[in-house]
Amino acid sequence: MSLPPLVEPAAELTVDEIRRYSRHLIIPDVGVEGQKRLKNARVLCVGAGGLGSPALLYLAAAGVGTLGIIDFDTVDESNLQRQVIHGVSDVGRSKAESAAASIREINPLVNVEIHNTALDRENVRDIFSRYDLIVDGTDNFATRYMVNDAAVLLGKPYVWGSIYRFDGQASVFWAEHGPCYRCLYPEPPPPGMVPSCAEGGVLGVLCASIGSIQVNEVIKLLAGIGEPLVGRLMVYDALEMSYRKIKVRKDPNCVLCGENPTLTDLMEDYEDFCGAVSDEAQEAVVDSTITALELKDWQDSGKDIFLVDVREPAEYEIVRIPGATLIPKGEILSGEALAKFPQDRQIVLHCKSGVRSAEALAALKAAGFSDAVHLQGGVLSWVKQVDPSLPAY
Repeated sequence: MSLPPLVEPAAELTVDEIRRYSRHLIIPDVGVEGQKRLKNARVLCVGAGGLGSPALLYLAAAGVGTLGIIDFDTVDESNLQRQVIHGVSDVGRSKAESAAASIREINPLVNVEIHNTALDRENVRDIFSRYDLIVDGTDNFATRYMVNDAAVLLGKPYVWGSIYRFDGQASVFWAEHGPCYRCLYPEPPPPGMVPSCAEGGVLGVLCASIGSIQVNEVIKLLAGIGEPLVGRLMVYDALEMSYRKIKVRKDPNCVLCGENPTLTDLMEDYEDFCGAVSDEAQEAVVDSTITALELKDWQDSGKDIFLVDVREPAEYEIVRIPGATLIPKGEILSGEALAKFPQDRQIVLHCKSGVRSAEALAALKAAGFSDAVHLQGGVLSWVKQVDPSLPAY
Protein backbone atom coordinates (compact mmCIF):
# COMPACT_ATOMS: atom_id res chain seq x y z
CA MET A 1 0.00 0.00 0.00
CA SER A 2 1.16 3.53 -0.71
CA LEU A 3 1.62 5.88 2.24
CA PRO A 4 1.79 9.68 2.53
CA PRO A 5 5.25 11.27 2.83
CA LEU A 6 6.74 10.85 6.28
CA VAL A 7 8.30 14.33 6.46
CA GLU A 8 7.57 17.82 5.20
CA PRO A 9 9.86 19.26 2.53
CA ALA A 10 12.68 21.64 3.36
CA ALA A 11 12.27 25.26 2.29
CA GLU A 12 14.66 25.05 -0.64
CA LEU A 13 17.62 23.32 -2.27
CA THR A 14 20.87 25.20 -2.69
CA VAL A 15 22.68 25.42 -6.00
CA ASP A 16 25.21 22.87 -4.73
CA GLU A 17 22.42 20.50 -3.76
CA ILE A 18 20.74 20.84 -7.14
CA ARG A 19 24.01 19.93 -8.84
CA ARG A 20 24.70 17.01 -6.51
CA TYR A 21 21.22 15.46 -6.63
CA SER A 22 20.42 16.19 -10.27
CA ARG A 23 19.89 12.51 -11.12
CA HIS A 24 17.22 12.34 -8.41
CA LEU A 25 15.61 15.61 -9.45
CA ILE A 26 14.93 14.46 -13.00
CA ILE A 27 13.01 11.40 -11.76
CA PRO A 28 9.36 12.51 -11.84
CA ASP A 29 8.42 10.49 -8.72
CA VAL A 30 11.19 12.13 -6.70
CA GLY A 31 11.77 15.55 -8.21
CA VAL A 32 12.61 18.69 -6.28
CA GLU A 33 9.80 18.10 -3.78
CA GLY A 34 11.00 14.59 -2.91
CA GLN A 35 14.61 15.72 -2.56
CA LYS A 36 13.50 18.51 -0.23
CA ARG A 37 11.82 15.89 1.93
CA LEU A 38 15.03 13.85 2.06
CA LYS A 39 16.93 16.99 3.04
CA ASN A 40 14.50 17.67 5.88
CA ALA A 41 14.55 14.08 7.19
CA ARG A 42 16.23 12.77 10.32
CA VAL A 43 17.14 9.07 10.12
CA LEU A 44 18.83 6.97 12.80
CA CYS A 45 20.84 3.87 11.91
CA VAL A 46 21.19 1.40 14.77
CA GLY A 47 24.58 -0.17 14.17
CA ALA A 48 27.44 0.78 11.84
CA GLY A 49 28.33 -2.82 10.96
CA GLY A 50 27.39 -5.15 8.11
CA LEU A 51 23.98 -3.66 7.30
CA GLY A 52 24.67 -0.22 8.71
CA SER A 53 27.69 0.28 6.43
CA PRO A 54 25.92 0.24 3.03
CA ALA A 55 22.81 1.81 4.52
CA LEU A 56 24.69 4.82 5.88
CA LEU A 57 26.74 5.24 2.70
CA TYR A 58 23.69 5.32 0.43
CA LEU A 59 21.54 7.37 2.80
CA ALA A 60 24.31 9.97 2.84
CA ALA A 61 24.73 9.87 -0.92
CA ALA A 62 20.96 10.22 -1.37
CA GLY A 63 20.96 13.45 0.63
CA VAL A 64 19.15 12.55 3.84
CA GLY A 65 19.67 15.75 5.80
CA THR A 66 20.51 14.34 9.23
CA LEU A 67 21.93 10.89 9.88
CA GLY A 68 22.25 9.51 13.38
CA ILE A 69 24.65 6.65 14.12
CA ILE A 70 24.50 4.60 17.28
CA ASP A 71 27.24 2.04 17.87
CA PHE A 72 29.48 1.42 20.87
CA ASP A 73 31.85 -1.04 19.18
CA THR A 74 35.29 -0.49 17.64
CA VAL A 75 36.47 -1.54 14.19
CA ASP A 76 38.08 -4.98 14.09
CA GLU A 77 40.06 -6.48 11.23
CA SER A 78 37.42 -9.20 10.80
CA ASN A 79 34.83 -6.46 10.08
CA LEU A 80 36.51 -5.30 6.88
CA GLN A 81 35.26 -8.25 4.80
CA ARG A 82 31.74 -6.76 4.80
CA GLN A 83 31.60 -3.47 6.76
CA VAL A 84 32.66 -1.32 3.82
CA ILE A 85 32.22 2.02 5.54
CA HIS A 86 35.43 1.29 7.49
CA GLY A 87 39.00 0.90 6.22
CA VAL A 88 42.31 -0.54 7.37
CA SER A 89 43.30 2.72 9.03
CA ASP A 90 40.11 2.60 11.12
CA VAL A 91 40.96 -0.65 12.95
CA GLY A 92 40.68 0.04 16.67
CA ARG A 93 38.67 3.22 16.08
CA SER A 94 35.10 3.80 17.24
CA LYS A 95 32.72 2.50 14.56
CA ALA A 96 30.46 5.50 14.99
CA GLU A 97 33.37 7.92 14.52
CA SER A 98 34.75 5.95 11.58
CA ALA A 99 31.34 5.83 9.86
CA ALA A 100 30.80 9.54 10.42
CA ALA A 101 34.15 10.35 8.79
CA SER A 102 33.24 8.28 5.72
CA ILE A 103 29.85 9.95 5.46
CA ARG A 104 31.42 13.42 5.56
CA GLU A 105 33.79 12.38 2.78
CA ILE A 106 30.89 11.18 0.63
CA ASN A 107 28.55 14.08 1.31
CA PRO A 108 29.62 17.05 3.45
CA LEU A 109 26.10 18.48 3.12
CA VAL A 110 24.75 15.83 5.49
CA ASN A 111 24.61 16.52 9.21
CA VAL A 112 25.92 13.55 11.23
CA GLU A 113 24.97 12.90 14.84
CA ILE A 114 27.06 10.35 16.73
CA HIS A 115 25.78 8.24 19.62
CA ASN A 116 28.88 6.37 20.73
CA THR A 117 27.05 4.27 23.28
CA ALA A 118 25.22 0.98 23.71
CA LEU A 119 21.50 1.19 23.06
CA ASP A 120 19.62 0.18 26.19
CA ARG A 121 16.33 0.52 28.01
CA GLU A 122 17.42 3.76 29.63
CA ASN A 123 18.38 5.70 26.49
CA VAL A 124 16.42 4.17 23.62
CA ARG A 125 13.32 6.35 23.98
CA ASP A 126 15.31 9.57 24.19
CA ILE A 127 17.50 8.75 21.20
CA PHE A 128 14.66 7.44 18.99
CA SER A 129 12.46 10.45 19.74
CA ARG A 130 14.91 12.73 17.92
CA TYR A 131 14.44 10.99 14.55
CA ASP A 132 11.68 10.47 11.99
CA LEU A 133 12.61 6.91 11.10
CA ILE A 134 14.82 4.10 12.39
CA VAL A 135 16.99 1.74 10.34
CA ASP A 136 17.71 -1.49 12.21
CA GLY A 137 21.14 -2.89 11.40
CA THR A 138 21.51 -4.99 14.56
CA ASP A 139 22.59 -8.62 14.70
CA ASN A 140 21.12 -9.90 17.96
CA PHE A 141 17.57 -10.68 19.03
CA ALA A 142 17.61 -8.74 22.29
CA THR A 143 18.31 -5.44 20.52
CA ARG A 144 15.87 -6.23 17.70
CA TYR A 145 13.00 -6.67 20.13
CA MET A 146 13.96 -3.52 22.00
CA VAL A 147 14.17 -1.52 18.76
CA ASN A 148 10.75 -2.81 17.74
CA ASP A 149 9.14 -2.08 21.09
CA ALA A 150 10.56 1.43 21.35
CA ALA A 151 9.53 2.24 17.76
CA VAL A 152 5.97 1.03 18.36
CA LEU A 153 5.64 2.89 21.66
CA LEU A 154 6.90 6.10 20.03
CA GLY A 155 4.88 5.65 16.84
CA LYS A 156 8.00 5.48 14.66
CA PRO A 157 8.37 3.42 11.49
CA TYR A 158 11.50 1.34 11.20
CA VAL A 159 13.17 -0.53 8.39
CA TRP A 160 14.46 -3.94 9.43
CA GLY A 161 17.02 -6.23 7.85
CA SER A 162 18.64 -9.54 8.73
CA ILE A 163 21.50 -11.51 7.17
CA TYR A 164 23.06 -14.94 7.65
CA ARG A 165 25.48 -16.77 5.37
CA PHE A 166 23.75 -16.47 1.94
CA ASP A 167 20.26 -15.50 3.12
CA GLY A 168 18.75 -12.11 3.83
CA GLN A 169 15.42 -10.66 4.89
CA ALA A 170 14.00 -7.14 4.93
CA SER A 171 10.72 -5.49 5.87
CA VAL A 172 9.16 -2.27 7.13
CA PHE A 173 7.46 -2.38 10.51
CA TRP A 174 5.05 0.44 11.35
CA ALA A 175 2.33 -0.46 13.81
CA GLU A 176 0.10 2.43 12.73
CA HIS A 177 -0.17 1.01 9.22
CA GLY A 178 0.64 -2.69 9.58
CA PRO A 179 2.38 -5.33 11.68
CA CYS A 180 5.31 -4.93 14.03
CA TYR A 181 8.27 -7.28 14.44
CA ARG A 182 6.45 -9.17 17.20
CA CYS A 183 3.60 -9.94 14.80
CA LEU A 184 6.14 -11.79 12.65
CA TYR A 185 8.21 -13.24 15.50
CA PRO A 186 6.14 -13.27 18.73
CA GLU A 187 8.90 -15.11 20.58
CA PRO A 188 12.67 -15.29 20.06
CA PRO A 189 14.10 -18.63 18.95
CA PRO A 190 15.36 -21.01 21.64
CA PRO A 191 18.89 -20.19 22.86
CA GLY A 192 21.53 -21.53 20.50
CA MET A 193 19.00 -22.42 17.79
CA VAL A 194 20.01 -19.59 15.43
CA PRO A 195 23.77 -18.94 15.19
CA SER A 196 24.98 -15.38 14.95
CA CYS A 197 27.00 -14.14 11.96
CA ALA A 198 30.08 -14.39 14.17
CA GLU A 199 29.36 -18.10 14.61
CA GLY A 200 27.93 -19.03 11.22
CA GLY A 201 29.46 -16.44 8.91
CA VAL A 202 27.97 -14.15 6.29
CA LEU A 203 28.78 -13.52 2.64
CA GLY A 204 30.13 -9.98 2.64
CA VAL A 205 28.23 -8.75 -0.42
CA LEU A 206 24.94 -9.94 1.12
CA CYS A 207 25.18 -6.90 3.41
CA ALA A 208 25.07 -4.63 0.36
CA SER A 209 22.09 -6.50 -1.10
CA ILE A 210 19.94 -6.18 2.03
CA GLY A 211 21.32 -2.81 3.10
CA SER A 212 20.40 -1.29 -0.27
CA ILE A 213 16.86 -2.67 0.05
CA GLN A 214 16.63 -0.97 3.43
CA VAL A 215 17.74 2.36 1.96
CA ASN A 216 15.26 1.99 -0.88
CA GLU A 217 12.48 1.58 1.68
CA VAL A 218 13.69 4.59 3.66
CA ILE A 219 13.57 6.82 0.57
CA LYS A 220 10.08 5.60 -0.34
CA LEU A 221 8.80 6.29 3.17
CA LEU A 222 10.37 9.74 3.43
CA ALA A 223 9.28 10.89 -0.01
CA GLY A 224 5.91 9.10 -0.05
CA ILE A 225 6.53 7.19 -3.27
CA GLY A 226 5.96 3.59 -4.31
CA GLU A 227 4.68 0.84 -2.03
CA PRO A 228 6.83 0.27 1.07
CA LEU A 229 7.35 -3.23 2.45
CA VAL A 230 4.74 -2.68 5.17
CA GLY A 231 3.03 -6.02 5.73
CA ARG A 232 5.46 -7.81 3.44
CA LEU A 233 8.67 -9.71 4.16
CA MET A 234 11.29 -9.76 1.41
CA VAL A 235 13.37 -12.96 1.46
CA TYR A 236 16.57 -13.14 -0.60
CA ASP A 237 18.64 -16.21 -1.43
CA ALA A 238 22.03 -15.17 -2.83
CA LEU A 239 22.95 -18.66 -4.01
CA GLU A 240 19.80 -19.10 -6.08
CA MET A 241 19.62 -15.36 -6.83
CA SER A 242 15.96 -15.38 -5.93
CA TYR A 243 13.66 -12.92 -4.21
CA ARG A 244 10.26 -13.77 -2.79
CA LYS A 245 7.72 -11.79 -0.80
CA ILE A 246 5.71 -13.17 2.10
CA LYS A 247 2.62 -11.41 3.42
CA VAL A 248 2.81 -10.52 7.11
CA ARG A 249 -0.49 -9.63 8.72
CA LYS A 250 -1.00 -7.59 11.84
CA ASP A 251 -1.62 -9.99 14.70
CA PRO A 252 -4.77 -8.94 16.62
CA ASN A 253 -3.36 -10.82 19.61
CA CYS A 254 0.07 -9.16 19.48
CA VAL A 255 1.16 -8.28 23.00
CA LEU A 256 2.45 -4.91 21.80
CA CYS A 257 0.36 -3.64 18.88
CA GLY A 258 -2.68 -5.94 19.06
CA GLU A 259 -6.25 -5.08 19.98
CA ASN A 260 -5.64 -5.60 23.70
CA PRO A 261 -1.92 -5.05 24.27
CA THR A 262 -0.42 -6.36 27.48
CA LEU A 263 3.06 -4.94 26.86
CA THR A 264 2.64 -1.20 27.37
CA ASP A 265 6.23 -0.31 28.25
CA LEU A 266 9.72 -1.50 27.48
CA MET A 267 10.66 -4.83 29.02
CA GLU A 268 12.94 -4.82 32.04
CA ASP A 269 15.51 -7.22 30.56
CA TYR A 270 15.64 -8.02 26.85
CA GLU A 271 18.71 -10.22 27.26
CA ASP A 272 16.80 -12.38 29.70
CA PHE A 273 13.75 -12.47 27.39
CA CYS A 274 15.85 -13.66 24.45
CA GLY A 275 17.92 -16.01 26.58
CA ALA A 276 21.55 -15.86 25.47
CA VAL A 277 21.82 -19.36 26.92
CA SER A 278 19.14 -21.74 28.11
CA ASP A 279 18.25 -22.26 31.75
CA GLU A 280 19.82 -25.73 31.55
CA ALA A 281 23.08 -24.26 30.28
CA GLN A 282 23.13 -21.58 32.98
CA GLU A 283 22.68 -24.28 35.59
CA ALA A 284 25.29 -26.57 34.00
CA VAL A 285 28.12 -24.03 34.06
CA VAL A 286 27.83 -23.29 37.78
CA ASP A 287 31.06 -24.59 39.37
CA SER A 288 31.92 -26.20 36.01
CA THR A 289 33.71 -23.32 34.29
CA ILE A 290 37.45 -22.81 33.95
CA THR A 291 39.51 -19.92 32.58
CA ALA A 292 42.03 -20.03 29.74
CA LEU A 293 44.89 -19.72 32.20
CA GLU A 294 43.54 -22.65 34.24
CA LEU A 295 43.33 -24.77 31.10
CA LYS A 296 46.91 -23.87 30.22
CA ASP A 297 48.02 -24.86 33.74
CA TRP A 298 46.22 -28.20 33.37
CA GLN A 299 47.96 -28.84 30.07
CA ASP A 300 51.38 -27.86 31.38
CA SER A 301 51.01 -30.05 34.47
CA GLY A 302 50.18 -33.12 32.36
CA LYS A 303 46.58 -33.48 33.53
CA ASP A 304 44.74 -36.10 31.47
CA ILE A 305 42.35 -33.87 29.52
CA PHE A 306 39.93 -34.63 26.72
CA LEU A 307 39.67 -31.16 25.15
CA VAL A 308 36.69 -30.86 22.81
CA ASP A 309 36.03 -28.08 20.31
CA VAL A 310 32.25 -27.87 19.74
CA ARG A 311 32.42 -25.35 16.88
CA GLU A 312 31.88 -26.12 13.20
CA PRO A 313 34.61 -27.62 10.95
CA ALA A 314 35.17 -24.34 9.05
CA GLU A 315 35.87 -22.52 12.33
CA TYR A 316 38.19 -25.30 13.47
CA GLU A 317 40.21 -24.82 10.28
CA ILE A 318 40.71 -21.12 11.02
CA VAL A 319 42.10 -21.44 14.54
CA ARG A 320 42.18 -24.14 17.21
CA ILE A 321 43.48 -24.62 20.72
CA PRO A 322 46.36 -27.13 20.67
CA GLY A 323 45.25 -30.65 21.50
CA ALA A 324 41.56 -30.06 20.83
CA THR A 325 39.33 -32.68 19.18
CA LEU A 326 36.52 -31.40 16.96
CA ILE A 327 33.02 -32.64 17.91
CA PRO A 328 30.40 -30.11 16.72
CA LYS A 329 27.73 -29.08 19.21
CA GLY A 330 24.91 -30.50 17.09
CA GLU A 331 26.34 -34.01 17.33
CA ILE A 332 26.48 -33.68 21.13
CA LEU A 333 22.95 -32.31 21.49
CA SER A 334 21.53 -35.06 19.28
CA GLY A 335 23.35 -37.73 21.29
CA GLU A 336 25.15 -38.96 18.18
CA ALA A 337 28.62 -38.23 19.59
CA LEU A 338 28.16 -39.23 23.22
CA ALA A 339 29.98 -42.53 22.66
CA LYS A 340 33.12 -40.57 21.76
CA PHE A 341 33.48 -39.16 25.27
CA PRO A 342 35.64 -41.13 27.74
CA GLN A 343 34.49 -41.79 31.29
CA ASP A 344 37.99 -41.75 32.79
CA ARG A 345 39.37 -38.39 31.55
CA GLN A 346 38.70 -34.76 32.42
CA ILE A 347 36.40 -33.42 29.70
CA VAL A 348 36.82 -29.75 28.78
CA LEU A 349 34.51 -28.21 26.17
CA HIS A 350 35.08 -24.96 24.34
CA CYS A 351 33.67 -22.93 21.44
CA LYS A 352 34.39 -19.41 20.20
CA SER A 353 33.04 -17.39 23.12
CA GLY A 354 31.49 -19.85 25.60
CA VAL A 355 27.81 -19.87 24.61
CA ARG A 356 27.75 -23.04 22.50
CA SER A 357 30.04 -24.92 24.87
CA ALA A 358 27.65 -24.10 27.74
CA GLU A 359 24.77 -25.67 25.81
CA ALA A 360 26.89 -28.73 24.99
CA LEU A 361 27.94 -28.99 28.62
CA ALA A 362 24.30 -29.14 29.70
CA ALA A 363 23.73 -32.06 27.31
CA LEU A 364 26.81 -33.89 28.58
CA LYS A 365 25.83 -33.46 32.21
CA ALA A 366 22.34 -34.74 31.43
CA ALA A 367 24.01 -37.81 29.90
CA GLY A 368 25.94 -38.52 33.11
CA PHE A 369 29.27 -36.74 32.55
CA SER A 370 28.98 -34.82 35.81
CA ASP A 371 32.66 -33.78 36.01
CA ALA A 372 32.78 -32.13 32.58
CA VAL A 373 33.63 -28.41 32.44
CA HIS A 374 33.72 -25.72 29.77
CA LEU A 375 36.13 -22.89 28.95
CA GLN A 376 34.94 -19.42 29.84
CA GLY A 377 35.28 -17.11 26.85
CA GLY A 378 36.28 -19.94 24.50
CA VAL A 379 38.88 -19.46 21.79
CA LEU A 380 38.67 -15.69 22.17
CA SER A 381 39.86 -15.84 25.78
CA TRP A 382 42.60 -18.37 24.87
CA VAL A 383 43.95 -16.02 22.19
CA LYS A 384 43.77 -13.02 24.51
CA GLN A 385 45.21 -14.62 27.64
CA VAL A 386 47.46 -17.44 26.41
CA ASP A 387 48.49 -17.18 22.76
CA PRO A 388 47.99 -13.76 21.08
CA SER A 389 49.78 -15.06 17.97
CA LEU A 390 46.65 -17.00 17.00
CA PRO A 391 43.97 -15.19 14.90
CA ALA A 392 40.91 -13.99 16.80
CA TYR A 393 38.38 -14.46 14.01
